[in-house]
Amino acid sequence: MRLDKFLAESSIGNRKMVRNYIKDGMVKVNGDVKNEPAVEVNKDYDVIEYIDKVVCYTGKVYYMFHKPAGYITARTDEVNRTVFDFFNGINMDGVFHVGRLDKDTEGLLLLTNDGEFEHQLMFPEKHVEKTYFFWAFGSLNEEEKKRLEQGIDIGQGSNEVFTKPAKIQVKRFGMYNELKGEMPIKNLYNIDSKKYEQPVISGYLTISEGRKHQVKRMLKAVGCYIVYLKRISIGGLVLDESLERGQHRPLTKAEVQKILGPV
Repeated sequence: MRLDKFLAESSIGNRKMVRNYIKDGMVKVNGDVKNEPAVEVNKDYDVIEYIDKVVCYTGKVYYMFHKPAGYITARTDEVNRTVFDFFNGINMDGVFHVGRLDKDTEGLLLLTNDGEFEHQLMFPEKHVEKTYFFWAFGSLNEEEKKRLEQGIDIGQGSNEVFTKPAKIQVKRFGMYNELKGEMPIKNLYNIDSKKYEQPVISGYLTISEGRKHQVKRMLKAVGCYIVYLKRISIGGLVLDESLERGQHRPLTKAEVQKILGPV
């Protein structure tokens, strides 16, 4: 096993960080300083030290997290609380979030220290599907659904303005004053009395790319304004609904194998 991999999988830092630690002479193997990240070590027999403290190999970790709305997908933020605030008491050095969810979006977020796991889910050419449940003001006719399914222009200066084909499934539609009790929103801000007579719609949108605010922009392009958004699956991994908002658990071996294949 490479030294940088050993340190990254022992929650010392991500690959980039631990390579710098090694090059700066902060790591010893069997008492000798090593400056080469690619040096081979045996996790069972060699003694690896970081800043003169023995490093215990923890291995790769994978977490499923039910992100609540109102939190930033980042390690730290000067203003807002982050998803890492929910992992108090757990060594999260070297662990990173796989992709992002907007501050006001909730649902499935994965965290790991395994770069290959992230690559399998995030590399654009993998075309990994991500499914979101939404509530929005507006309605969708058959032509608008077809536009979403075939690819739609979401603009904003992108060289490739049309999205890749998507899947849309409508769950509920009607008037806001009839369906507001079903909408999982305690306080809907900036709503005036006229909205009570506006149509609302809920459903599932599945995409295979990850542009900024993509789901919101796609639905906006067909006249729908999202007021609630939740990611429920990514790459065959489905959010465990037994997890309350803010709770997390390790992925099972079977769940990891869905992404990486048999190990």
